[in-house]
Amino acid sequence: VQLQASGGGLVQTGGSLRLFCAASGSNFGSYSIGWFRQAPGKEREFIGASIRWNSNPIYADSVKGRFTISRDNAKNTVDLQMNGLKPEDTANYYCAASQRIIYSSLTQPTRYDYWGQGTLVTVSS
Repeated sequence: VQLQASGGGLVQTGGSLRLFCAASGSNFGSYSIGWFRQAPGKEREFIGASIRWNSNPIYADSVKGRFTISRDNAKNTVDLQMNGLKPEDTANYYCAASQRIIYSSLTQPTRYDYWGQGTLVTVSS
């Protein structure tokens, strides 16, 4: 599967952005799709994941209540709605695909098989 992330940009503190992850290839529904971010000089950080056909995504505590993942298997897309953005949310954001379904695995970047290119989100103070 090939992934393409888009939708990044510059936004003020408290603003919103919606990121898009579009996938090509077959059996999209058999993949868990995760969102990660990486700020300069920092490790890649788990944001959340949509586990295959499960309608309840999982989230990192740092974004819970502000970010929402939505998935459309018919369109091969997984979107990330980001509200209440803070300067510390500034990073390159990535989507990735994994055949794993266990929560503890999906928080680890090394458990993903395919990655899209990043899309940059900048939150100004």
